[in-house]
Order: sequence, then structure tokens, then C-alpha cells
Amino acid sequence: MTSLNFRQHEILLIARQAGKVTVDGLAERFAVTPQTIRKDLNDLCEQRLLTRTHGGALLSSGVENVAYEARRLLAEYEKQRIGERAAQLIPNNCSLFVNIGTTTEEVARALTKHEGLLVITNNIHVATTLTPCAGVDVIVIGGMVRRTDGGIVGEAAVDFIKQFKVDYAVIGVSAIDDDGALLDFDYREVRAAQAIIANARRTILVSDAMKFTR
Repeated sequence: MTSLNFRQHEILLIARQAGKVTVDGLAERFAVTPQTIRKDLNDLCEQRLLTRTHGGALLSSGVENVAYEARRLLAEYEKQRIGERAAQLIPNNCSLFVNIGTTTEEVARALTKHEGLLVITNNIHVATTLTPCAGVDVIVIGGMVRRTDGGIVGEAAVDFIKQFKVDYAVIGVSAIDDDGALLDFDYREVRAAQAIIANARRTILVSDAMKFTR
């Protein structure tokens, strides 16, 4: 899969807000040819971010989770910046939970130069990123591994989490409601996140702007 260009990011934002987009409307908005927009839409559909229709494209249902590899590319630059900023809030010589999500994975990448960290995670990708780092010890939470994204969930994971009390929790979510409620697509992930928050002294929520439009 390839990274998305700026216009494709904007098309996704429009689709998330309106539920659908049209070739003619996008061509006018971006001052490009319909052929250019069709290519953008085809690229987005190939990456399973949109569904092609006659004259445009539709966003997948708001309650349907986007495939992991596709989600990783959504707001990629923004997630990297968020990860870097969140890592600045975490000092050396502390303990933390890092939960499931592509944005929390960017936090992990930004923590690779830290020293004296104990990271407890239910995210296989976070563990893979941090395990080679000399200054970071990694504990992988036990439980059921989701095939879709390498997240570890289930009651065993919740029980495992409750054994620890850490300094920080780095939390990602699938969406944020208008009233500020944090939403997710898998109740098992919600249960794990609740346990993580309850067993951390401080919680850092990492989220890009797209999460407010879902």
C-alpha cells in the first residue's frame, strides 16, 4: 500500500463528513480534472478506504472498522506528529501502558530513544517496535490476539492489566463523540482500555482530527 497524497487525505475527510463524494464536486473543489479525481477515488477504493459508485464514492459504514493497513495510512503525517508530541510528555525512568491503535504505534516509534522505560502493551506492533531498544523493557499483555490488527483483547488481558499500576497510559480510540465520549468498535478492546486507564496515574489520549468526524 502507498501513502496518501494531500488531496486524497482531504477527500477522505470530506467523505467522512458527508458520507459520500462525487467526481464533479471534488473536481470543482480542488480545481482539477474529473480524470484526476477518478484516479484518486480508484486509489482510495483499492486501499479499501472508499467504495466506488456511479459518479463518485461512498464511505464505508460508520460502525465498520477500517482494515489495519488502510487505517495506518489515514492522517499518517498527523499521527507521526502526535506521536512525537506525546513522547515528549513521557520522561525517562517510568512505566506505562500503550494500548491498541495506529496512533499509539507512532508514540512507540517516538519512544525508541528513551531510557529506563517499562512498557506494558496489548499491541503486538508496539512490542515489535520497542523490543530492540536497549533502554526499554517490554511486557506483552496475555490474551487473545486479533488477526485484524495484532491487538490483544479478552478477559485474560483485562485480568493481566489489573496486576500493574503504572505512571502513564497512552490510549488511542476509534472515534470521539460530540459529548467527548471515547468510542470503539470492539467491546473487548473497550474493556481492556478501561482497565488500562484505571491502573495508570496519568492518561494521555492520542487522536487525530478524523476521529471527531466518524
